[in-house]
Amino acid sequence: NTTFSTIAKMNSNPNHELFTAVPDLVGKVYESAPPNLRVRMLEHLMQPLGVLSLVAIANGIFAKIRFRSSWPDLQVRIEDITSVQVSDVIALAERAQQVSIEGIDGLARLIAASPVVASSAAAALLVTMLMRHSKERRSDDHA
Repeated sequence: NTTFSTIAKMNSNPNHELFTAVPDLVGKVYESAPPNLRVRMLEHLMQPLGVLSLVAIANGIFAKIRFRSSWPDLQVRIEDITSVQVSDVIALAERAQQVSIEGIDGLARLIAASPVVASSAAAALLVTMLMRHSKERRSDDHA
């Protein structure tokens, strides 16, 4: 099972976990999420990224969505998610985490607020990882 291999990766190298496991888990959660949560996840992941970053991801699919929205308000529509593949979301999560790890951390609240998705193994693991990493970062900031 992929979720168990993710746990093994986390335990073997916790500092590397965020950059390797999180985007894959975001993709798994996205895949099983209802349409309204998919929309919110995309908006959340796209928010910290500039247009050039969005153009470079998934053949520009996210830039097209961004350009269609009024600036600075980002609004992903339900019909937008029909053309977004899980691999696109993984690439978006990778880029978002490079730009703003705090932005990725915010996914934990978003996912935890959805009872339909929060009970899945991938969502539980993702929320746990993000919360733990956020707590560790706050501890490091206060040290």
